[in-house]
Amino acid sequence: MRGLKDKVAIVTGGLGDLGYASASRLLEEGCRVAIFDNRDDADGAAAKIGAAFHRVDITDEDSVEHTCGQVEVEIGPVGILVNAAAIFLCEGVDATPDQWKSMLQVNVMGTSLVTKHIVPQMRRLGGGSIVNFSSISGFVGQRRFATYNATKFAVRGLTKCWAQDLAPERIRVNSICPGYVVSRSFEGVCDRFDLDYEEEKRKALSIQLLPDLPGPEGVAAGVAFLASDDAAIMTGSDLVVDAGYLAK
Repeated sequence: MRGLKDKVAIVTGGLGDLGYASASRLLEEGCRVAIFDNRDDADGAAAKIGAAFHRVDITDEDSVEHTCGQVEVEIGPVGILVNAAAIFLCEGVDATPDQWKSMLQVNVMGTSLVTKHIVPQMRRLGGGSIVNFSSISGFVGQRRFATYNATKFAVRGLTKCWAQDLAPERIRVNSICPGYVVSRSFEGVCDRFDLDYEEEKRKALSIQLLPDLPGPEGVAAGVAFLASDDAAIMTGSDLVVDAGYLAK
């Protein structure tokens, strides 16, 4: 895709399925990529695809500021930021204060802190592209999903506000909104809630229009598009990659 070669990109949550696929696709397009994650890269997954790795708690502003500066020194100023880091905790009206804090600190505040400390680098470059991970859960209500959905609605709101704030500086801000994706995360959610994986796949297929559940690579293609010059006239937009879930 146009305009990606030699750009420096950060992908938060880059050891997760969607973040890792996004980092891989940007590397394939010629970017230099730094992965941020709060887990140790014990298997060297980042190095396997040629990405730099930084262990970062995105809810800790000092850590975020230091590491963003480190990336600029080591591989150059960041022109692309993919905010993929998120936690998945589904609770309804009985959610505890600690559960709300966990969700909001990572999915909303963490996204905001990384963006805050990357935008100055984009300003020095004369522009950039920010891709925020929202979800179909940022459009609709879902039973027992209040905590998660609230944060994904919030990410869409941040996207539209930042798009207005940053457009004069040629910094574009868009969100990508996946539906059901076949991934380790999907399997993990099934395990956590004691759900039958194959049955949940059948339910997901019955909700969407297309006959196959997408994998992380399909979502990553959308991320690369939004980051590229091919999306140069897009800002404040939501790119829905849901196999037709929201169309039904």
